[in-house]
Amino acid sequence: MVADGNIKLEVEGLSLSFGSVMALIDVSFRAREGEILALIGPNGAGKTSLLNCISGFYHPRHGQVRFNGLEINRVSPSRRAKLGISRTFQNIELYKGLTALDNLMAARHVFIKYGPVAGSIFFGKARKEEIENRSIVEEIIDLLELAEARHRVVESLAYGLRKRVDLGRALALEPKLLLLDEPMAGMNVEEKEDMARFILDIQELKHIPIIIVEHDMGVVMDISHRVVVLDFGTKIAEGSPQEIKRNEKVISAYLGKANQSGERAK
Repeated sequence: MVADGNIKLEVEGLSLSFGSVMALIDVSFRAREGEILALIGPNGAGKTSLLNCISGFYHPRHGQVRFNGLEINRVSPSRRAKLGISRTFQNIELYKGLTALDNLMAARHVFIKYGPVAGSIFFGKARKEEIENRSIVEEIIDLLELAEARHRVVESLAYGLRKRVDLGRALALEPKLLLLDEPMAGMNVEEKEDMARFILDIQELKHIPIIIVEHDMGVVMDISHRVVVLDFGTKIAEGSPQEIKRNEKVISAYLGKANQSGERAK
């Protein structure tokens, strides 16, 4: 169980619009240290828009986002990354012409302190930092079982491995909050089981809040501590997986009678 204390992320009264279209309407929730919080809802419910507001890609019309007690509405996405907010993307956004190792190392740029001159010489401080960053990346490669993909160009990798590299790159930022946007979309059953295992391993090892957008209700019910449900940009429910399965509003808007047992929502 996750304690009620240790609030890491607070979203209060968040509203977002694109012209006359309201993507989010007065959405509020909290994410606690060490918990896996699932965001679910029909397509177009506002789940990715909510992640984009948290990571800084979108600026809400109203409301606040606070991370570790700091109001971050006006903080840039790059600064949020330095604060410890890291994410994956629904559509994989990797450097396709680089190897898996290079993609993970690229995420370490926020920790590099040496300048271009020291980097070109690659001696002393620059070399020491490179070794330290490489060591952290190698730990991620071991954690996500990416050894076979280490030196392969990302574009040549199978889809499931690319998703894993995307997760690894997010971990390379040493996140204090991890946002996962449909990390299992397009995967087969075996790949989903592996990804679910990796997410649980991350939660156990890092003890950081993980917010996951996912459509597979079997996965959501198995790995999440709490679930927030959106429909047409509005939060219609929040609670434990068991509470959400029994919620009539959620059943009507998203799960349907046939999916109460945890089958994938259509």
